[in-house]
Amino acid sequence: MQKSLTIGRVAELSGVNVETIRYYQRFGIITEPKKPLEGYRIYPEATINRIIFIKRAQQLGFSLKEIAELLELGDGNCGDIMKRAEEKRDYINHQIDDLLRLKTTLDTLITACRTDDEAAHCPIVDTLTAK
Repeated sequence: MQKSLTIGRVAELSGVNVETIRYYQRFGIITEPKKPLEGYRIYPEATINRIIFIKRAQQLGFSLKEIAELLELGDGNCGDIMKRAEEKRDYINHQIDDLLRLKTTLDTLITACRTDDEAAHCPIVDTLTAK
């Protein structure tokens, strides 16, 4: 068990900065310990694991609101959590499809620019300004 887990030490051990922890506290996904009459707030060791969970969930594309919902569900609701993960995966797949369509459109415009010998107009500008 770590001794004196102040906010600075928790930040160091979890790989975030102090302001991130304060933000999570304001958002309501990290509990701020009560301030003693003297000294610093001391955080439970579980706070480090919670922050690591939050950061990893963010890397998977979950928003803080979604992470708060996952944390509220807790360990005993694997089916519900799996459903949320599937929904997130489907949403990301939809975003990938949209991005691939955008890439194809840009590739087409770039090719049109390269093959258009007329310097009076640009196919990209023409496309973007067309009504």
